[in-house]
Amino acid sequence: MTDSSKKTDELAGTEQPFVTHLVELRDRLVKAALAIAVVAIALGVYPGPAALYDFMAAPLVAHLPKGATMIATSVISPFMVPLKVLLMVAFMLALPVVLYQMWAFVAPGLYSHEKKLVMPLVVSSTVLFFVGVAFCYFFVFGRVFAFIQSFAPASITASPDIEAYLGFVLSMFLAFGLAFEVPVVVVVLARMGIFSIEKLKEFRGYFVVLAFIIAAIVTPPDVVSQLALAIPMVCLYEVGIWAAQIFIRHTKKPDDVAEST
Repeated sequence: MTDSSKKTDELAGTEQPFVTHLVELRDRLVKAALAIAVVAIALGVYPGPAALYDFMAAPLVAHLPKGATMIATSVISPFMVPLKVLLMVAFMLALPVVLYQMWAFVAPGLYSHEKKLVMPLVVSSTVLFFVGVAFCYFFVFGRVFAFIQSFAPASITASPDIEAYLGFVLSMFLAFGLAFEVPVVVVVLARMGIFSIEKLKEFRGYFVVLAFIIAAIVTPPDVVSQLALAIPMVCLYEVGIWAAQIFIRHTKKPDDVAEST
């Protein structure tokens, strides 16, 4: 058998698994996209894009002066902005399905101890992101808008643009959703051995300063939103240290467990 035929055989032996993985990846992506599409269609039927935007805008509208409304400065904004809100909500509601498809794709290639590591992180990161978004909407927005409106002169009538408000909401949701991922980051750093638990405890003071710096950068220039982001981050850092100690004990490799016994 010639060298060229050997190379052909080797390629023939590895081509099928690679193609199979690509087909499976395509199927997983299609299922994730279908989940988002189904949720989007359901939300489009009820309650509808306009009602979703009204719900998102409720914290701001509640603090506008009497008779004031939001405005649209672009011709297509009344159509495009509610549609963007619809797609955003559809993606968030379908996120568990999307993450499950990702998990189902990578899980067959993981060891049992790695599966114990990944699945709890996927679930906890999803839950924490939703908690951060809910905290921002139900707690932070009302106080931030009340604080901002208290500084508005009587000669000014506030009429925020709906597209600018959507951008503000998305940036705040992303900031608080990612900020609430602090425990997951701490657990991953400790589990991968990048930082020990003792080092993480020693870093507490520095993290407090870092949290306030991040809050000052990603939130509006008001004390309310900055404190609302920085304080939960500091508390969640402590939660992450506590969770990392438990997580490390329950996700050791089999040989690591044997050595420790």
